[in-house]
Amino acid sequence: MSFEKTSELIEKSRELQEVYQQLVEDVGLDLWRFCRYLTGSPWDGEDLYQETLVKAFGSLYQRWQPTNPKAYLFRIATNTWIDQCRKAKRIVGTVDEMEGPVEEFSNDLELEHAFTRLFTLFPPRQVAVFLLKDVFAFTAEEVASMVRSTSNGVYATSSRVRKKLKETASLEEELSSNGRPSPEQSEVIQQYVEAFNAGDLGKLFDLMSDEVHIDASLGFQEYSKEEMKKGSMQYGLPGFRAEPFVLWGKTVLVVLVDRDAGPLIHDIQFQEIENGKIVYHKSYYFCKEFLMGAAKELQLQVQLDKAAVHWRHSLDEGEL
Repeated sequence: MSFEKTSELIEKSRELQEVYQQLVEDVGLDLWRFCRYLTGSPWDGEDLYQETLVKAFGSLYQRWQPTNPKAYLFRIATNTWIDQCRKAKRIVGTVDEMEGPVEEFSNDLELEHAFTRLFTLFPPRQVAVFLLKDVFAFTAEEVASMVRSTSNGVYATSSRVRKKLKETASLEEELSSNGRPSPEQSEVIQQYVEAFNAGDLGKLFDLMSDEVHIDASLGFQEYSKEEMKKGSMQYGLPGFRAEPFVLWGKTVLVVLVDRDAGPLIHDIQFQEIENGKIVYHKSYYFCKEFLMGAAKELQLQVQLDKAAVHWRHSLDEGEL
């Protein structure tokens, strides 16, 4: 394929992506929460969320019937995660029916606390059934279609999960200490923070491999220092400040912009270091749902009025 045809295809896909983003706007927060609790981790959940959006966008041409966007996205997220678990040789579990009436439970669970235990207590398919039916209010028939089971199996599984959650309600979530940087990484990251906060773009580039991969998911990808210079860094650094935080057990850099009412989260980043150089730079600048969840965790607010995004100011952070 020629560069001209590639450029034309990229331009058309960007136009379609804008329409697609408007389509998923109203279900994005729910989908992110679903991915977070399905995987048991905000980090893995964000990866699943991004993969779901990309896969759903690329698969729309196969739909020949009117499609409910929420059910479509949740179906793709569910089956993508189950497929990933199968590839990782995890037992994905079954959605078995049981004889007799299904026991019903009143909705008196502390759901936010209960969600943190789902991943460790149940296999992926049973977690998906509970979340889809009891949290996101899909019908048993819709859930059965998504997880490839039966309505009676959905009712039975939902009941069993609820019962076990109540029985283990006293369990506490253990905080993970994974993701802490090594001494070598800490030194490079400290130099990165100093260069970023000083606006020293030359020093920043010196810390990066020539083949550095810049991953600004849902926004753009760059695959070398030269692409950065011509792309995301062509106008220099934004003039904000970066501070290290431990977020959900992982050390990250939070880029803050100061306002009269207090600091706002502009971006969240982390870097991978090899041989004293940054080889991978991950930015969550375009990840609205992730940033809102992180802001709640860090007790901060998100900057909604920033370049290249059009986020609504009516977002309900409490839903994360």
